[in-house]
Amino acid sequence: MTSVLTSDWDLWTGFAVAGLATWRMTHLVANEDGPGDIIVRLRVWLGYRWVGRLMDCFQCLSFWIAAPLALFISSQPLRWVLSWLGLSGAACLLERLGQQPVMIEPISREAGDAYNVLRPETDGLEESVGSSAKHGSGDSSTRT
Repeated sequence: MTSVLTSDWDLWTGFAVAGLATWRMTHLVANEDGPGDIIVRLRVWLGYRWVGRLMDCFQCLSFWIAAPLALFISSQPLRWVLSWLGLSGAACLLERLGQQPVMIEPISREAGDAYNVLRPETDGLEESVGSSAKHGSGDSSTRT
């Protein structure tokens, strides 16, 4: 078997077009309602079966949608598998590029707040426990 695309230009152009097609089809199925709400209806009909759950996972979908599209790049088994994985990876990268960047901002600390990070509601609890033990206000009949 030979490559479906003959020249290097055709190979890279074909990979770029197939990568964009993989992203578009995957995004349509995973994140959109579809024309005439056909994707929503299909998602409802499939329900919680494994195919229905597959439609909610962009990475999973791109893996399966890229398989037939990789045949446009190569029909040789090894090249087809590599193209399949490459198209799925390209679709996942395109999806990440289209999302809002994650911003990590430092938390400002006020003076004296460093010790109350995990349990701020326990402030004063030590004092009340300590004072009740000093004054003997606990019920001694339940202690052993």
